[in-house]
Amino acid sequence: MRLPSDADISGRLFGAEEMALLKEVIESGTLNCTKGTQVKAFEKEFGALYGVKHCRAVTSGTAAMHTTFAAVDPEPGDEIITTSITDMGALTPIVYQGAIPVFADVDPVSLNVTVDTIQAKLSPRTRAIVVTHIFGNPCDTEAIVAMANERGIPVIEDCAQSFLATQNGRLTGTIGDIGALSMQQGKHMTTGEGGMVITNNDAFGRRMVLFSDKAWGYGDPNPDHYFLAMNYRMTELQGAVARAQQSRVQRVVDARRSSAEMLTAKLANVEGLTLPSTLPGCTHVYWKYPLIVDPNLIEGGSDALGAELKKNGVFCAPRYIQKPAFECMVLRDRVTFGKSEWPFSLRPEIRYDRAEYPGTIQGLDRVVVLPWNEKYTEEHVDFIAGAVRSAVESLSRVSVAV
Repeated sequence: MRLPSDADISGRLFGAEEMALLKEVIESGTLNCTKGTQVKAFEKEFGALYGVKHCRAVTSGTAAMHTTFAAVDPEPGDEIITTSITDMGALTPIVYQGAIPVFADVDPVSLNVTVDTIQAKLSPRTRAIVVTHIFGNPCDTEAIVAMANERGIPVIEDCAQSFLATQNGRLTGTIGDIGALSMQQGKHMTTGEGGMVITNNDAFGRRMVLFSDKAWGYGDPNPDHYFLAMNYRMTELQGAVARAQQSRVQRVVDARRSSAEMLTAKLANVEGLTLPSTLPGCTHVYWKYPLIVDPNLIEGGSDALGAELKKNGVFCAPRYIQKPAFECMVLRDRVTFGKSEWPFSLRPEIRYDRAEYPGTIQGLDRVVVLPWNEKYTEEHVDFIAGAVRSAVESLSRVSVAV
């Protein structure tokens, strides 16, 4: 069986809505959002969906994260605590803003940061905390925010993988001070690339709008370029697709949750696997479906299971990002601006030691990440469940119950 893929139309929902709005843009002849209507409408509609005062559309998830860091405006050498398991697009913007990424360990099963792992990395130079909801499974954001509020530290939620996920009825991205979302090809809603930043904080909202447009004060009495900033403006073409995508994002999330929960039920009695679960009061939205493999019960662990699944037609990613983010060359060797190592040169005492990250090392060693999208049917889920059961049975010393 060929499974639907979010890399093409087989696993993505596009239709007449996108075509109609794109036609409006092309016929208008205005592709730039400063003079157009689509991006402005999208920002208003997305802000209403999330119930926030400020929503700014930008060119990518990386641009969204960069905009959040610019909003908190760290001093050179300040620290921003983040997760050891994340995409580089959520890390290099920290460095571009002159701050130092400081990595918190993660829970080895959820692969999410926790209050305790963040607290272990706090210092007088901590300027912000990033909470990343891996695979669409919310962190305990309320507890993290409560801890951060006691110290006056803003919390940024990286919701690239967690559209419409909730904790106690509150959408991820609205629990902390700022939320960032991505519309890259495989996300719950997509414009190919694209991102959003959201907040209810007026000061952050103002700075995010300015930073994403060269810090030019459009509409001000005496506008100027107020500070160093980027051009991350979304195009009208992206805005048109985004509006259509938003109209069905709840349907996408519901479909992903339904099929994922179906797989969980079908694999519930397979020994050697830990299946996705949420904290009490949270809802998982399944950007991907992670399996945690016990190497004591499944010979060869995640690598062997992943290899068997691929042989049986289920693409997967054993170990997810393969190694902790801080072991990537750009951070490990401090390859930043020329040979300066800046801003790490401001804080030479900060070093990354994998011995401090047992949860990260175990989590990456044991995880196999299954692709997921909104076009999976029960037939697809049955196929995946059968492949997983077959793979486990071939590698296991215990029988797989039927």
